[in-house]
Amino acid sequence: MRVIAGSARGLLLDTPKGMKTRPTSDRIKETLFNILQNDLYGARFLDLFAGSGQMGIEALSRGAKDCIFVDNDKNALLCIQRNVEHTGFLDRSMIKNQRAEDAILSLDGDPMDIVFMDPPYHEGMEENLLRSLSSSPLITEDTRIILEADLKTALPFAEELGFTITRVKTYKTNQHYFLRKN
Repeated sequence: MRVIAGSARGLLLDTPKGMKTRPTSDRIKETLFNILQNDLYGARFLDLFAGSGQMGIEALSRGAKDCIFVDNDKNALLCIQRNVEHTGFLDRSMIKNQRAEDAILSLDGDPMDIVFMDPPYHEGMEENLLRSLSSSPLITEDTRIILEADLKTALPFAEELGFTITRVKTYKTNQHYFLRKN
């Protein structure tokens, strides 16, 4: 796993030990960041279920202003710390040891421009995550929310929770939902 583009291009990243983390493949990451490229410069990026931190680090490498990395797994947090230090982004990063829903409700400050979340597959966390995001002052109508999910995941509750699905990008093994708050 590596940083694909930007100031940290080509740097290799560690992955957490164990089977709890499912890193996004370089091909899928590259496709996603090509979609986001015009929105990244100067953006505030929130990486929920950050794992290795690769998504937030890619955003920082491509010009995001700062990134908040959220995970509650000890191995993931240590990995994120190592990767952020290795890429030189420690001064533009905040690493939070919290459950995603708790972080969403407790974080304050300026609104996020981009939220990326990659919850564990098949655990049904998506509805609670969107519910938390809908009441967070960090999320505005301008915030781009990207949810990575398996191919069978649907979001029939998104509209009821105040979100519009603006795009779905399907890959061989998973998909990205792009959402905006109404």
